[in-house]
Amino acid sequence: MNRTTPRFDTLAAARYTSAPPSESPEQKRTNLETVFGMNVFGLHEMKERLPEPQFEALQSTMRNGTDLDPSVADAVAHAMKDWALEKGATHYTHWFQPLTGSTAEKHDSFLKPTGDGRAITAFSGSALVQGEPDASSFPSGGLRATFEARGYTAWDPTSPAFLMEGPGGAYLCIPTAFASWAGDALDKKTPLLRSIHAIDEQGRRALKLFGSPPKAVRATCGPEQEYFLVDEEFFYRRPDLITTGRTLFGTKPPKGQEMDDHYFGSIPARVLEYMNEVELELYKLGVPVTTRHNEVAPGQFEMAPIYEDANPAADHQQLMMSTLRRVARNYGLVCLLHEKPFQGINGSGKHLNWSIGTSEQNLLEPGETPHDNMQFLFFTAAVLRAVARHQDLLRASVAHAGNDHRLGANEAPPAIISAFVGDQLQDIFEQIEKAGEAKTSKSGGLMGLGVNVLPRLPKHAGDRNRTSPFAFTGNKWEFRALGSSQSVSFPATVLNTIVAESIDELCTLLEADLEKGVAFDEALRALLASEIPQFKHIVFNGDNYSEEWVVEAEKRGLLNLRNTMDALPKIVDPKNVALFEKYGVLSHRELESRYEIYVEQYFMTINIEGETGQHMAQTMILPAATRYLSELLTTAERADDVGLRAEGVLATARHVMELVNQLTDMLAVLASQNQELGGDTILSKAEHMRSNIIPALTAVRDVVDRLERVVPDDLWPVPTYRDMLFVK
Repeated sequence: MNRTTPRFDTLAAARYTSAPPSESPEQKRTNLETVFGMNVFGLHEMKERLPEPQFEALQSTMRNGTDLDPSVADAVAHAMKDWALEKGATHYTHWFQPLTGSTAEKHDSFLKPTGDGRAITAFSGSALVQGEPDASSFPSGGLRATFEARGYTAWDPTSPAFLMEGPGGAYLCIPTAFASWAGDALDKKTPLLRSIHAIDEQGRRALKLFGSPPKAVRATCGPEQEYFLVDEEFFYRRPDLITTGRTLFGTKPPKGQEMDDHYFGSIPARVLEYMNEVELELYKLGVPVTTRHNEVAPGQFEMAPIYEDANPAADHQQLMMSTLRRVARNYGLVCLLHEKPFQGINGSGKHLNWSIGTSEQNLLEPGETPHDNMQFLFFTAAVLRAVARHQDLLRASVAHAGNDHRLGANEAPPAIISAFVGDQLQDIFEQIEKAGEAKTSKSGGLMGLGVNVLPRLPKHAGDRNRTSPFAFTGNKWEFRALGSSQSVSFPATVLNTIVAESIDELCTLLEADLEKGVAFDEALRALLASEIPQFKHIVFNGDNYSEEWVVEAEKRGLLNLRNTMDALPKIVDPKNVALFEKYGVLSHRELESRYEIYVEQYFMTINIEGETGQHMAQTMILPAATRYLSELLTTAERADDVGLRAEGVLATARHVMELVNQLTDMLAVLASQNQELGGDTILSKAEHMRSNIIPALTAVRDVVDRLERVVPDDLWPVPTYRDMLFVK
């Protein structure tokens, strides 16, 4: 019998486990300082190409948020076009971030016919500032009807234009906002920019009270990115990976991540070549990636940038995800950004490192004596106050179907939002609460390693807590609950807005005391002492994975929104609507639209998974199992013909038959639920997915995974976890 099947493509995949042929090390050496930002129309290029008055005006807009002079746009457009043409660009696009969570672009040529059979290259200020891409098929959540096709893109001068290169040429990408004809935000950038303005306005107000110069206050972000790599030989043999981004079936291999030998291990040669090319492409685009390493699970890796202003950081995060996917194909790999591509294996997150500061100081930097640093304590209290008040909104900002597989497992923080502050900061807050002021700060000191030749290391006053969803890590907060596939824009928008509100309200209380003649230092100490009891229930420095914490969190009144459909309604909670409207970040209409879109995305995601799982089980798994059963019965019959005992074969056949019957029963349930869909409204459909499709698909998976353990390897129709995780 010829049993050559796709399963034996493991050897074909393994041929590429060495790095592909490339130039010699001498040819490949790159001057990183020269490469970095070479495809970005940044400050250096602007200064070189723009007249000084226009450059200064643009600088003022970028740094201080002042209105852009329309005459500046023409000068910028001309300079931008010349720069792009010199680099081989033929087209430009208004690059925007619709509510799908990815990016979008429509290309227009620089070439303009002159009417005499010839053409010139042209790009006007009006074309730079505003585009009309239509883009009516993007989700709008009811903000515009299908027939209302007009949509506008608006140039964002605070995020630099860049050049995308490919085998067929290059094109200029201009970061833009995207709005409807009625002016509603249809993207993720516009609310982020509004929230940046809100925190700048309130941050300046706070700094004025502290007597600091009225510098612009900026939110900064540094999103880490985890991802899996699988050989494309395997990817295209897995319909579930193609359509859903994760494996709907697959039993855990004998060896997974238990040995911890992959974590921070030597990077495989092909993967290292891939990482080098990804980094080079990102350096050209000005993305400050700085860290790379093997992650915990086999086949899992991480890349992280230095943190930068929140708006370009969000743009750069999108570029990082698209570059990771695009370059992987050059090496016969596919990059998986799903939060849980493999069941029983660590999933992938995206830790959002977030801080606020001016061009001269990080406002969350504690300094050598944080108990004396009242400005730091004020802003830290504002953050904790915001998290305590809006734990629901933070949880909702990371709610989507993929993240439901990850949150609460032992590779990610739980769905309960709490904050880790460390021993030093907790001690300071306890002193202030009890005595109205703090007189000491716990010191880390130096740590000896027991060997004279090794240096004594400075020891931090507090450890890090990888189980916490929101952790203070020295001079920034790490929001660890984000999923690896999602845009960072909405979580960053939420953080900026809730902290802006908190700063606003604390400033109002301080100003009221100052008007009564209370000295500033006295008013500030009293304010902190009164506020700490209001937010200390959100602080937890222990093990967030423990069952004891779940019980304790409930006693503290913390929310445990276990899945997406529990969390999403919080977006339109009256207090959250009032918050976003107060600071002009999102209108009630815009919030309702996002809620509807996120619910619809949840529905469509699970619906696709349910139908894909049904199709795979019916057309691939069940036939493989019945073929094996047929072989067993034929073997038993032949054994009986020649007088041989076949008890073992028959016992195996009975076991396989039992599993086949179970799979048939479970498939009938899944097929019925797939047909049902759950009603007429998006909300009822999404609830049906959570309550019926997910349990039905889980039941099918349970049987399929048990079949995988008994069906012969050469009959199993799809690549296994062993193949996908370890062939690199």
